[in-house]
Amino acid sequence: MKRPSPAVVHHGRPQHWVGVNFWSRTGGPLMWRSYDGDVVQSELETMRAHGMTVTRSFFYWPDFHPTPDTIDEGLVDRFRDFLDRHSALGMSSIPTFLVGHMSGQNWDPAWRGGRHLFRDVWFVARQAWYVRELTARLHDHPAVAGWLLTNEIPIYADWRSRGDDVLDPDEVSSWSQILLDAVRAGGGTQPVSIGEGAWGVEVTGRDNGFRVRDLAPLVDFLGPHVYRMETDQSRQLLGAAFVCELLHRSGKPVVMEEFGVTSDYTSDENGAHYYRQLLHHTLLAGATGWLAWNNTDLDHLYRQAPYTHRPFEQHFGLVDAAGVPKPQAREMRDFAALLERVDVARCSRPDSSIALVVSSWLDNQYPFTDPSDGPTIAATLRQAYVSARHADLPVVLVREADAVLWQPGTARDLADGVARGGVQYGRAVVPRDGRVELEAGQLDPAAEGPGLPDDAALYLVPSVKHLTSPTWVQLGRLARGGATVYCSYFTGTHPNQRGPWWPTMHELFGVRKLTRYGLVDAIEDDVVELRFETPFGGIPAGETLRFRTAGTEDSRAYLPVEPVGAEVVARDGRGRPALLRHRLGDGQAVLCTYPLEHMASLLPAVNPDATWRLYAALAAEAGAQPAVRVDSPDVVVGELVHEDGHTLVWLVNMTDAEARVRPVLARGTLAPLDGGPEVTTVELAAYGVQVLRLVVPDDVRRPG
Repeated sequence: MKRPSPAVVHHGRPQHWVGVNFWSRTGGPLMWRSYDGDVVQSELETMRAHGMTVTRSFFYWPDFHPTPDTIDEGLVDRFRDFLDRHSALGMSSIPTFLVGHMSGQNWDPAWRGGRHLFRDVWFVARQAWYVRELTARLHDHPAVAGWLLTNEIPIYADWRSRGDDVLDPDEVSSWSQILLDAVRAGGGTQPVSIGEGAWGVEVTGRDNGFRVRDLAPLVDFLGPHVYRMETDQSRQLLGAAFVCELLHRSGKPVVMEEFGVTSDYTSDENGAHYYRQLLHHTLLAGATGWLAWNNTDLDHLYRQAPYTHRPFEQHFGLVDAAGVPKPQAREMRDFAALLERVDVARCSRPDSSIALVVSSWLDNQYPFTDPSDGPTIAATLRQAYVSARHADLPVVLVREADAVLWQPGTARDLADGVARGGVQYGRAVVPRDGRVELEAGQLDPAAEGPGLPDDAALYLVPSVKHLTSPTWVQLGRLARGGATVYCSYFTGTHPNQRGPWWPTMHELFGVRKLTRYGLVDAIEDDVVELRFETPFGGIPAGETLRFRTAGTEDSRAYLPVEPVGAEVVARDGRGRPALLRHRLGDGQAVLCTYPLEHMASLLPAVNPDATWRLYAALAAEAGAQPAVRVDSPDVVVGELVHEDGHTLVWLVNMTDAEARVRPVLARGTLAPLDGGPEVTTVELAAYGVQVLRLVVPDDVRRPG
């Protein structure tokens, strides 16, 4: 399976933006009122000296658009001077039009009059006029690298809900199309995106109206904004990488449009560790741009909104209020230098044979399902992704929503499904936009469609309550064809149709379930043990893996089964089957009777839990072990392949202690980037990163 990492293209060349969201210390969001070119020059020079060549800049909407039919030309001249200073330093900028929202404060143009942001035709026309006119004035400036429509507009549209369940996705996509067209009408040929933060239903399970399915075809890149609050360090450090992986289904470049830390929440040393981890993990997850939040601290603006009521927002800067760079700035500098050193523009991610299956209940709007299902799936997937990375597995997130087949009841239903965004395959419809709800008719098991990718050796289906019937059938076919299919039991977190929606459980896994209707089989132990009765993927017979338990009264449940053709690989501490293998054709289906990933997703400070051992064993069973790995979950390994064929290997220490590991290689040896003796042991500082070169004989080297 391909692991995409496309870059934004500008002037025919791929861009790997390393930069910063920029407000001058002269005024923050109000900087254009008190614009000081000399101060801005100094601020830009500091960024440039630390490897950052791109800024994301902002038109403060109430100032630049003072009346419905006027643009403040004086402020445009100041913005043009701002761009001139970029050009003089060999830098570029990405202007943002509708601001709008910033740092916990919303600002309207004085003349808005409460009009609806997306629905009021006159107000949308004024927005489009404003976007077009600003673009027309600045589109030919050589420092403009791209455009963004907004800043976090779901919050501007409804700050109490962040847009969740209150914004109409059809209105959102229509509004987006109109404003994106306005950029082109103004002469803008540079890459353009929305700036909404990419935290909609496909990422979080909560629908804020900004659906990647709808918007990706309209934009040139996607820009996640990631500021996670977590209870587990690994989920924190890998959280942004997980978002990048979820967004790759669009086929569009992923730019880390906003990320960072406030010094009010962390020491600068730990802030630098966070920056280092996020930068390298998202690079390995396919991101091709990084715009930190933000360039400078704003201490002296303590009497200016939003800093009056959100004082922590003053200290997200890479540079403090006195102009002294923080350790985070040095991380950006070192990362930019590494990208240049490895020639990242000519690198890509190697293919993978490991699929992490994303249930279509994350992002499809199925009728009569509980609204908590989507967020639960997102949390469980994040935890499974973390465990896979601790096992050094280069997983590809594959979305069931791209594979579901519907058989409409009538020709009219079929036409309606296609008209509403589906794709016809024979007599079936694939709901590409996630909103095809054809309640008439039934599934047609004979219909042919794209299905899940069939080129993986290992399919991980973690703590899943529901997949569609065609997917369960396909998983059986994949196992019979030679793949290893792993699923772990999960009843859901609520009593709404509580239980596993697994119609092929018996034949796929070779078991007979012993469950009782309407009841759960509660997990009574605080720690679940998996005691291996037979060797499995490198785990010897007699070894025990232990897992902390958690869950609601509905989800803290195991699956009682008896084998009917399956082999018991491991039993729990009470002697019940806990891990079973059913050999099917040329492959196998592996069932875990406990919701390991769901339970871990609820626990603080849980990672790396023993799931990484299980995933590593599954990869070994499937013949899908990574080319380079280590036997310690504390160090995560990743790879990029240069177009000339050589492979670059990342080793990332995810702990606050020094680490010493001996990489295990499927082929070749490791050497320093610039050449030298073979590296057999790698020593890493706390949260440290080392990049090495994989050296293989020319006769077995494979171009990426």
